[in-house]
Amino acid sequence: MASAPRSGSSRGNSGKKGPLKGTGGHGRKALEGKGPTPRAEDREYHKAHRGKQLSERSAARSPASRNTRSRHADETVAGRNSVVEALRASIPAKALHVATRIEMDERVREALKLAAERGVPVLENSKPELDRMTDDSVHQGLVLQVPPYQYAEPLELAREALERWEKGYATAPPLFIALDGITDPRNLGAILRSAASFSAHAVVVPSRRSVGVTATAWKTSAGAAARVPVAQAGNLNTALKELKKLGVFVLGLDGGGDRSLPGLPLATEPVCLVVGSEGKGLSRLVRENCDQIVSIPIASEMESLNASMAVGISLYEIAVQRGASRGR
Repeated sequence: MASAPRSGSSRGNSGKKGPLKGTGGHGRKALEGKGPTPRAEDREYHKAHRGKQLSERSAARSPASRNTRSRHADETVAGRNSVVEALRASIPAKALHVATRIEMDERVREALKLAAERGVPVLENSKPELDRMTDDSVHQGLVLQVPPYQYAEPLELAREALERWEKGYATAPPLFIALDGITDPRNLGAILRSAASFSAHAVVVPSRRSVGVTATAWKTSAGAAARVPVAQAGNLNTALKELKKLGVFVLGLDGGGDRSLPGLPLATEPVCLVVGSEGKGLSRLVRENCDQIVSIPIASEMESLNASMAVGISLYEIAVQRGASRGR
């Protein structure tokens, strides 16, 4: 007995030979596959993907990456002692982040008390979240979120100070301090203290490769950062040239200068003191843009003065000269 023809067989279609009627191309996409195989590092389940994530995270935390980070980002102060000291110094703060179920001690209690007195919001966070905020640095369950410093524009400050002096609203001519290549925030904080003590109008810092107003600088200034504005210049040499056009004399502080500090004739004029980093001193272009290079006589040629100390001594001498000028 002959068996029944199979379904789909050419013999079951009136005995015709050749292919039967197809799908009209509707099944073509099913035959195309899913495209090329992704690279191993792009497949989440592959160990190479984890290695790629770790390398990217390490690059994000490298010193070069941190130096190019925008200064407009919030800063954090981590650790119980550091947070308490920052709150005692009245550093501006956006929020105090406290770890969930933190072990209470005197420092934690004081931090919470100071935050409450200043009206700083207290937020509870998990330990992984605090680790992320501080780039895995030791935070001990306390992190203070500090807002970015609002820098002034140097030429606007200079024009305003000159106008007030020329119209007789100010008894002393404008006095500015510019920092060339200084990267230590403690130096900036100490310079701000000297600037506030001798009524300087502003401190000017470059926007790149230079120190900024960080929590450390604010704390070192002992509150002076709230009284003396810090201006940021896109290019320090350009800013110095513009100050000279406005009638401000630019005096560089450096050893072996052409003018000794005592009895400085230009002290009674509008002045911008420029101080370089300890060791390197003033850069070549900044030195060329100075009207005078002023040196502070010291007992030994083997010694050098810290930048903040040099600024303090120079500001004192300028104050003495200006006081003597008003007395005549």
